[in-house]
Amino acid sequence: MSTVERALAAALYAGGGTERERDAALDTAASLLAGDPGADAELARRGEELVRRAWQRGWQPADVLRLVCRDLEDRHVRLAAGLIAAEVRGYPALPVRWAGQLAELPGAEWRADRFSYATAVLELYRLLARLPAIEPAGPVPGTPLTAPAAPGEPRMLGRIRALLAKAEATGYPEEAEALTAKAQELMARHSLDEAALAARIHRAEGPEAVRIGVEPPYETSKAILLDAVARANRCRAVWSEAFGFSTVVGFGADLEVVELLYTSLLVQGMAAMSRAEREQRAGGRKRTKTFRQSFLLAYAHRLGDRLEAAAERVTADAAAGAEAAGLLPVLASREAAVSARADAMFPEMTATRVRGATDEAGWQHGRDAADRARTETRRRLPGRE
Repeated sequence: MSTVERALAAALYAGGGTERERDAALDTAASLLAGDPGADAELARRGEELVRRAWQRGWQPADVLRLVCRDLEDRHVRLAAGLIAAEVRGYPALPVRWAGQLAELPGAEWRADRFSYATAVLELYRLLARLPAIEPAGPVPGTPLTAPAAPGEPRMLGRIRALLAKAEATGYPEEAEALTAKAQELMARHSLDEAALAARIHRAEGPEAVRIGVEPPYETSKAILLDAVARANRCRAVWSEAFGFSTVVGFGADLEVVELLYTSLLVQGMAAMSRAEREQRAGGRKRTKTFRQSFLLAYAHRLGDRLEAAAERVTADAAAGAEAAGLLPVLASREAAVSARADAMFPEMTATRVRGATDEAGWQHGRDAADRARTETRRRLPGRE
């Protein structure tokens, strides 16, 4: 049995025991590796195998790093990024959505004395070895791709991204409202144009899935906000609290919109919360956790109400247009396909009761911030939703 096999058997697969016994086993395994520099190459290969197994169990690079960041420390994140980068180099092509995830991998390596380094590696491998199987949100690397990756995002999405970035950066609420409204206008046009084009050319496509991080603090409110944005754009969001993400199911163009709008509204909401807290402190009140929780919960709920009302109004307008007769059945068919795909992916999903807000000032400030977001603003398009 090689040094690596003995070390892994002790640190990863030793059953039972107290925490002290597990720590002692980890120290023993790290000592074995630290004393055998010739084992480094095999240790790295074993790590890449664990990463490859994670892909086969449904995980993606961003999912793995999110969990490592939550459960371990920065050094483990850097080690995981290095393993992921090394493992994916062996594939001639990767799933389309992986490019952005890989581009965000932290690049700085972490080194230390041999014992500390071996300890960190074994701690990371222990987490990777115990990753459960989850529902895949796309093809596994190595699977033949049905279409080549697009060279870049559509020009319309670039314009939307730029508008939302300006809305996030400005310190003037009125300007942020106008920029967000214009971005929403372009989002509606992009999504409906994609649906109409797919129907016209009989393009064979179905719902896809993408995972979006929903991380603490205040993850419940963030998940509610993401769900509201998803439903308003004909998508379904399923929150996996244990893993720190929601899986959003929808057609490609709509998923792009959901990612962009949710991220922007979250940034704007956090900025509005900071401004509200400054007002509270100026009035002599200390910043509290309950204020922030109530603010974000109200912000998410209020936006959900407004997005739902906007969707119903726009649908009614589209139904009244004679030119929309061909598009409305397409949209209805897409919504049914999305629901069917989500139900098939998560047959055991359940509803969760949300703890109510307890801070009246936080709740009111959150509602006011949601009203200022103006996210329901959409230009009425002839013959379009």
